[in-house]
Amino acid sequence: MQGSQENMITTVIKGICVGGTMLVPGCSGGSMAMILGIYDRLVSSVSSFMKHKKESLCFLALFCVGGGMGMVLFAKPLLSLMERFEMPMLYFFIGAVGGSVPMILKKAQWERKGFGKILFFLLGAGVVGVFALLPSDTFQADMNAGLTSYLMLILAGVIAAVALVLPGISVSYMLLLMGMYDTVMKAITQLHLPYLIPVGLGLAIGVIVSTRLLESAMARFPGPAYLCILGFMAASMAQVFPGLPGGREWLTCLLMLAAGFLVIYFISEKEIRGSAQTASR
Repeated sequence: MQGSQENMITTVIKGICVGGTMLVPGCSGGSMAMILGIYDRLVSSVSSFMKHKKESLCFLALFCVGGGMGMVLFAKPLLSLMERFEMPMLYFFIGAVGGSVPMILKKAQWERKGFGKILFFLLGAGVVGVFALLPSDTFQADMNAGLTSYLMLILAGVIAAVALVLPGISVSYMLLLMGMYDTVMKAITQLHLPYLIPVGLGLAIGVIVSTRLLESAMARFPGPAYLCILGFMAASMAQVFPGLPGGREWLTCLLMLAAGFLVIYFISEKEIRGSAQTASR
């Protein structure tokens, strides 16, 4: 019973960590979930929900409670830090993503030979690059345009859901690329349902479809799947790279980069060892 309670508390805490970072542009909730060792469980709980309804519902409810708490507690402070110390914070996030790379390489079985690995890596990076090239007003919707606007918002929700599910792609950054970040934040603040409902519908559709596809890809082709994810992550880091710091700020940025890398590296290594011990029992 005590172990079950500890698992429930751990799920909520991990949800807080994921939710607290999701709204920061460039910070991927999927990457944070993977770093914390909860990503595979999230994907399987959504894609196989009907097979294990009670267990999946309990897990997802606990995670969503934690995620909501994280958004409320940490999103504003993080965004405030981003506004006041933008470059050091971006270096910290880049370091944090970099700290998870060794874990992804192990999952991708990088040590095995094969030139195809580079192609899968480039494929993942190319997907992020394509979205970066889209005009910023592609998904801007005129709510007076009727059905077309609602369909565009649903499509935007589907795309945002893919970014939500895939590690390395930030949902908030994807909204920025689509020119929707400020509008979505304003709609959430004002609870503007005519805008939020179609986006939410698209999110639901996108999460269900993408998790099923992703779970299937990870089960059948784990190496290529994780290499694509690594490409997503690398391209995302490149997109948010703020340039080289000037003056005395370079030392602060260097320390933040190292801090982000070391924190996530040790957390991910601990999760790997924990998973290995669980599997050996």
